[in-house]
Amino acid sequence: MPQMGVSVSEGTITKWLKQEGEHVEADEPLLEISTDKVDTEVPSPATGTLVQILVREGETVDVGTKLGQIGGTSGAPAPAPAPPAPAPAPAADTPAPAPPPAPAPAAPAQAPPAAEASGNGKFVSPVVARIASEHGIDPNQVPGTGRGGRVTKQDILAVVEAGGPTTSSEPAAPAAPAAPPPPPPPVARPQAQPVVSAGETVEPVSAMRRGIAEHMRRSVDTAAHVTSAIEVDMSRIVAARESLKKEYQSAYGVNPTYLAFIGTAAVSTLKDYPYINGELRGDSIVTRNFVNLGIAVELAEGKGLIVPVIRNAEGLNLLGMARSIADIAARARDKKLLPDDVQGGTFTITNPGGYGTFHGTPVINQPQSAILGTYALVKRPWVVTDENGNDALAIKPMMNITLTYDHRLVDGAYAGRFLRDLRQRLEGWEGDGG
Repeated sequence: MPQMGVSVSEGTITKWLKQEGEHVEADEPLLEISTDKVDTEVPSPATGTLVQILVREGETVDVGTKLGQIGGTSGAPAPAPAPPAPAPAPAADTPAPAPPPAPAPAAPAQAPPAAEASGNGKFVSPVVARIASEHGIDPNQVPGTGRGGRVTKQDILAVVEAGGPTTSSEPAAPAAPAAPPPPPPPVARPQAQPVVSAGETVEPVSAMRRGIAEHMRRSVDTAAHVTSAIEVDMSRIVAARESLKKEYQSAYGVNPTYLAFIGTAAVSTLKDYPYINGELRGDSIVTRNFVNLGIAVELAEGKGLIVPVIRNAEGLNLLGMARSIADIAARARDKKLLPDDVQGGTFTITNPGGYGTFHGTPVINQPQSAILGTYALVKRPWVVTDENGNDALAIKPMMNITLTYDHRLVDGAYAGRFLRDLRQRLEGWEGDGG
């Protein structure tokens, strides 16, 4: 299991793209893995035959765990690990070394305390052991669904969500008092495995979906969410897009979307509103002279939402913004992102308007202070005033834009001025940066 970022300690095998016995080329996609941050493909480290799959689809293992064996490589490095296995044979052939095997069993007795095994010898990963300890859960009382009955992270979380023990600190010391806590786990099993009625379908919660759920819940529990909205006349943007579309597509192979225009204008506006691009960090307010712009991207079939980051977006013109958005969206959908690609964002834009929605209240992407929502471009009657002060109705391409912000740091008036200035940039668009 590759290290997919400093904060990622485990991953789940979602799909093997090759089966045992199949030939695989170096750098060819070999399998897909899922973490709480990204879904991504893992390339083959060598050319050869996939001799053995050691971790099956659906299993979650720690970083560094061997997932499979590739043999028959050009340099034949794969067979090399095999010889070490026979090495113990000579030791077994010699009757004199009988004493060494005796100490061997003693070593496993010391291994459990090393956080690899729980009280009764049931092996768990360090991550599982830590989560179980935090919530006062005895892994020995939890039915394991992993390979060989191993207790997985999902098994422990299922007990936690079902209201399992959270105060096992006392029973942990005395062995006898530890007996009372076991009764709660049986209650968790029926909730973890719901009864399915006719017409219902049950699927396991993916690592990404679980990560999204935890992140969104934490955001709602942390920030004081407030949403303000503004209507924008997009006439100049529509005209600019039409004039640039042919050139951008033929010369650069990129489509100047409305999102690219809004992203460029938003980044320019953030220069005057550092709190909206900042964050609360403990008792301090952190502001920045750069913008790492997150763009929310929906994965295929609604299987997840990911927010890849365009770093140093303040240095991009309209073309650069359009290219960057197209690049991260394509890599997100093709599972080519790495955990580092979704970290470090300072401000996020979500764009549900492509599906016709005209208003929403997005959840802030912690630890950021705000998120911008862009909605459907709709032609509506709009009151316009001519140079003589006369009002008239006109048909205008209008868009609602919202700003959801953390009221602990951003006040309503501050957010209102930001939206006002953003609207002015869009309605008065000129050149590459509005």
